[in-house]
Amino acid sequence: MRTTVPLETIGRLIEGRHENPFELLGPHEVEEAGRRALAVRAFLPESEQAWLVHQGHNGDARPMRRIHPAGLFEAICPMPENSDQPPYQLRVADRGGRKTIMHDPYAFPQLLTGFDLHLLNEGRHWRLYERLGAQLRTVNGVDGVNFAVWAPNATAVSVVGDFNNWDGRRHPMRKHIPSGFWELFIPGLGEGTLYKYQIRHHDQVFEKADPVGFAAECPPRTASKVADLNRFRWHDSDWMAARRETNWLERPISFYECHLGSWRRPGDDPTRWLSYRELAHQLVDYCKELGYTHLELLPVSEHPFSGSWGYQTVGHYAPTARYGTPQDFMYFVDHCHQNGIGVVLDWVPAHFPRDGHGLRQFDGTCLYEHADPRQGEHKDWGTLIFNYSRHEVRNYLVANALYWFDKFHIDGIRVDAVASMLYLDYSRKAGEWIPNEYGGRENLGAIHFLRELNEQIHIQFPGALTIAEESTAWPSVSRPTYLGGLGFSLKWNMGWMNDTRRFMHHDPIHRRYHHDELTFSLIYAFHENFVLPLSHDEVVHGKGSLLDQMPGDLWQRFANLRLMYSYMWTHPGKKLLFMGGEFGQWNEWNYDCSLQWDLLQWESHRGLQKCVADLNKLLIREKALHEVDFDYRGFEWIDCHNHDESTLSYLRRAKDPSDYLIVACNFTPVPRMNHRLGVPEACWYDEIFNSDSQYYAGSNLGNYPGVQAEPTGSHGRPASIQLTLPPLAVVVLKPRREG
Repeated sequence: MRTTVPLETIGRLIEGRHENPFELLGPHEVEEAGRRALAVRAFLPESEQAWLVHQGHNGDARPMRRIHPAGLFEAICPMPENSDQPPYQLRVADRGGRKTIMHDPYAFPQLLTGFDLHLLNEGRHWRLYERLGAQLRTVNGVDGVNFAVWAPNATAVSVVGDFNNWDGRRHPMRKHIPSGFWELFIPGLGEGTLYKYQIRHHDQVFEKADPVGFAAECPPRTASKVADLNRFRWHDSDWMAARRETNWLERPISFYECHLGSWRRPGDDPTRWLSYRELAHQLVDYCKELGYTHLELLPVSEHPFSGSWGYQTVGHYAPTARYGTPQDFMYFVDHCHQNGIGVVLDWVPAHFPRDGHGLRQFDGTCLYEHADPRQGEHKDWGTLIFNYSRHEVRNYLVANALYWFDKFHIDGIRVDAVASMLYLDYSRKAGEWIPNEYGGRENLGAIHFLRELNEQIHIQFPGALTIAEESTAWPSVSRPTYLGGLGFSLKWNMGWMNDTRRFMHHDPIHRRYHHDELTFSLIYAFHENFVLPLSHDEVVHGKGSLLDQMPGDLWQRFANLRLMYSYMWTHPGKKLLFMGGEFGQWNEWNYDCSLQWDLLQWESHRGLQKCVADLNKLLIREKALHEVDFDYRGFEWIDCHNHDESTLSYLRRAKDPSDYLIVACNFTPVPRMNHRLGVPEACWYDEIFNSDSQYYAGSNLGNYPGVQAEPTGSHGRPASIQLTLPPLAVVVLKPRREG
C-alpha cells in the first residue's frame, strides 16, 4: 500500500515547520483492502531500519517502510482490539547497527485539557506548574515526562536533550491552537534528564531553557533538568498548622537577611559553597542562638550571574543548583520549620535579564516583555520589564509565587523593586516613557498584578507574609485590596532607614542640628505596616559596612552601632538586619567570599553580637515591643524635643495599655546624669536592657537594677524618674508593681 501522506505535509515535518506532528506521526486509522487498519509512522533521522513491535503478539516485529529518505518510516497493521493501550513499540537500528526499543511519543494522549488551556489564556490557572514544564507522568503503565510550554508565535517547537543528542528533528511538539501552548509526552524519560526547547520562529532557530523548569544545571551551564517535586517527605505539619492561625502583625518578627553563597564557606575550601543541607543545620543553629524568628534569603531561584546576587533570575521555578537539588532546598525549609524559624524569599517579578536561554524574545517575539523599549527596558539595570497587562504573563508570575508556597512551604515573599513596577516613568526622563490610557504615570497592569498576587497568596495560604520593597509614598501598599490598597502584609520603611543612617553618620557634636531626622519617622510610622530594614543594599557599592559607617574612634563606632540597633529594635515596626551586621563586619559585603567570622575572637565584636541576640530575646519576651507595631496606641513620646542633648525618650505599649516599657536614648558620647523623664505612674522601674552593658563591651554605666519613680510631674505626666543615660546608648525600663 502506498502512503496516503501528502508530500507537502512530509516536507513541513522534515523542515521543522509542522505545528502538529500528530497529524502525521503515530497511529492513524486508514483503509486497506476495504478494511480498517492502523498506519503507524515515525520520523527517525539517523536510523537505518525500523520495526513495529506488537504488544500482546509474542513481540512480533513488523518491518517499517522508509517513505522518505530523511528517515520517515511507516507500517500498516491490523487495528488493535483495545484502542486504549499503546498497541506497539518501535525497534530502531542506527547506522552502526545498534538496536533500541522505545515507545512512540506520538501514540500517547495529551495532558493539557480544554479547561487548562482556557484558564491559561484567561490568566487564572493558579496551579499551572502542575501542567506546564516537565511533568513526570505514567500513561497506560508507561513512565515518561510530559513537556508543555507557552510559545504562541513560534512556527515549531521541539524538545531537545541528552536523550536525543540535542537533535530538534526527533521530538517536535504539538501546538494547541489558538491557545499557543505546545505539548509532548516522551516515554522513557525520568528525573535528572537534561533538556531545552528548540524554537523556530520563521527562519530563526534557537534553544531556550524551560520557563517552568523545576531544576537546572549549575551555571554557567544552562539546560533545564527534570525534577520530581513530590517525593520529599515533610515533617513540618505542626509549624504549618500554627502558621495558618497566627496573626503575624501582632507577633515578634526579626528577619536575618542572608545570602546563602557568602554567609559562610567551608574552612577547608573557601571557594566552595555550602549545600542547602549543610546550611540548614549551621544557619538554623546560628539563628536560634541569636533569637531571630525568620530567615530572609536573597533570591534562590536560578540565575546565570552570581554577581547579580540572584536578582537577575532566569529560572523562576528552579532553586539554584549552586547549593543542591530542589529536594535539598525542601530539606532546608523543613529543618527551619522544625526549629521554629520561618523562611521568606526575595522574589523578583520586576524585571528579568537578557540572557539568550531565558525569557527574552522567548518565541522569537517580545512575549514576556514589552516590545517598546519605553515600556520594556530598565536601562539602569540592563534588564527587561514584564508585560503585566498580558494575562498569561501575570498568570506566570502569580503562579510562580504560589508555587514556592505550595511546593517548598515558604512562609513569605519579599517583592523586590515594587516602585519600579508601579511607575511608568521610573528612572526615565521626559520622552522615555508612555503614559497609561488615562494619561497618568501609574502602571495599571502592574497594579492589577500586585493586587491579584496578594489576594491569591492570602486566600490560598493563610498566615503567609507578603512584603513590599517600595521606596516611594505610594498610598496603602500594606492595606487590603478591598480598601483600595495593594494588599501586602508589610512594607519596608525606606524613609526610616535613610533618615536613621544619615543621622548616625553625623559626628555626635553635630547631631543636635539634625534631630528631626530621628523624629520624622513617627509622623508616618502608622500609615503602613512597616519593616525597619538595614539590608544588603546598605553595605554595598562603596558604602562600607555598617560598623565602618559609624563615626568616632573604635569604641564609639561599636557604641554607635549598638545604639542604632537598640533604637531600631524599640522603634515601632518589624526588624530586618543583613548578615554580618550582627557582629560588626568591617569589610563591605562581598558576594564571592565568606563573612569575617574570625572577628569574633575580639570582645568588641562578640559584645555586639550578644547585644543583637538580647535585643531579639527582648523583642520576643516583651509584648510592648511587638503587639501594637502599626497603631499609634503602641507608642507615646515622652520627650522628642531635647535636640540640645540629642536624647529621645518614649513609651511602647502592648495591647494591654498597662503593659509598657520606657525607652531612653542618648545619641552623644556624653553621659547624661540625673536625666529626668516623666512616667505614667510612681512605682519601681527595672532596667531590663542597657546597650552600654559591660557584657556588650560597653562602659557599664547605667541604672542597674532600676530606679524608683517620684510623684513629681514631668513631661506632662504625673510621676518622673531620674536616670543616668550612658554614652551612645539606649536603656529600657519596665514598671514593677507591688503584688
